[in-house]
Amino acid sequence: MAELSAYEQEREANIARNRALLEQLELKDAAASLGVPAKQKPPPKPKAKPCPSRQASQARIDRGSATATECTPTQRRKRLAESETRVKEEEKERIEAEEQARLAKRPRAENLDLAVLTSAEDLDDAEMSALRGSLQAITNKVIPRGIAAVDAWVYEGDERGDGEARELKKKLGKMTIVSRAKVTQDRIYSAMYHPEPTKDLYFSETSMGNWEFGMHELRQRRIDPIDSHSLYTTSYDCTIRQFSFVSGVSRQIYSSDALITSLDLIPSGHEMWISDAAGGVTHMDLREGPSNARWYQLSNQKIGNSVSKNMGHSKTGIQNFIETKHGSGSLRGENAHGKSVTSAYWDPRGRSIVSTCYDDTLRIWELDAGKYDAFPVFPAFAPFSRVKHNCQTGKWVTLLRAIWTPNPDVYPHFTIGSMDHSLHIYSCKGELVAKLSDRERPVTCSHPSIVERCATGNASGRCVLWAPSDDE
Repeated sequence: MAELSAYEQEREANIARNRALLEQLELKDAAASLGVPAKQKPPPKPKAKPCPSRQASQARIDRGSATATECTPTQRRKRLAESETRVKEEEKERIEAEEQARLAKRPRAENLDLAVLTSAEDLDDAEMSALRGSLQAITNKVIPRGIAAVDAWVYEGDERGDGEARELKKKLGKMTIVSRAKVTQDRIYSAMYHPEPTKDLYFSETSMGNWEFGMHELRQRRIDPIDSHSLYTTSYDCTIRQFSFVSGVSRQIYSSDALITSLDLIPSGHEMWISDAAGGVTHMDLREGPSNARWYQLSNQKIGNSVSKNMGHSKTGIQNFIETKHGSGSLRGENAHGKSVTSAYWDPRGRSIVSTCYDDTLRIWELDAGKYDAFPVFPAFAPFSRVKHNCQTGKWVTLLRAIWTPNPDVYPHFTIGSMDHSLHIYSCKGELVAKLSDRERPVTCSHPSIVERCATGNASGRCVLWAPSDDE
């Protein structure tokens, strides 16, 4: 291409200046009429196609494969047969799993060794050996249940009784939390202490532990009054079993058609009282066995989680105070609470009763044993003390129950959890003698022989041990 002359170069420069000036003045049409060529826009860049997902790519591959190679009739029959075989195997596995679950819930009348009872815990050899050693360690001495006289801790005036209450308050006020433990994955419904004074052995409805291990599911449990090496338990299979700490074997001693809700034993340990969901109680002499057990209809309603044997009197007519709003037959006294009663227990003397109810009231009775036989019914059966206490536990918190200390050598008192996250301890006169704050509060129990010893548990399976600190 020939080079432009100086004149032509000057002309092209003038044209460029004029075009720029016109564009600045927004006179594009004028620029076009003067023959100034418009500035060309660069062509748009092509957009890149999005990468297909891995699933979409695999789907195209599968469709392509299916299109490329159609299934033959033989292949279709084979695939159908494999699918039917797989469905049958899955159904067989489901049936076997359901059968195993049914067998696990079925009552087992045979004797059960400790290894079978703890199979759900999956303990290794070392843990099993430690468990057996812990149980064997408390079998060196038999500790029978203590019984107080009916007139124990009964004084002419209030001065001495008030002094005993002050002394009790001083002892219990020294307690603090000394141990915490997760003893079960399930809710704890009630608890009790073993009388062994050198080792804290704690039992609950869903597990058994000494602050180190859990054991097996329970519904109710009682230590044999004359043989502290035996534990009686009930469960939802409507049976009662006796577990021996010495042999490590559990044997069935009773079965029922109705759900067993509670049990208690007389001080001699030879007789047992059993309540059930059919509204009755059963009396069984353990020396004769279940064949001679006698059942009494007391109510048309379910008898709940407390049947309590009077420890200070032996007459059948007044042996039991049952938690029910309607009773008949051998009941010697009845007190309407208005709302559901969650517990009612005799104290170790067989003189006082405490009940808990959804009307947020603790009721305390004191009955004169000398009048038991003189009248066909109790002369007066009204509580002498009423204590306001929040019992509205709701659905997720274990029912609150007032539990007497089983120790007969100390001024009578009972423990109960509180919805304000504390453990309350009341005297037999209804006086608050101690309030111990902690979040684990619904279930409570006291040591049978050590005054300054309490335990609490809750719905999450956690337990707390209360005792004087090491500095005391």
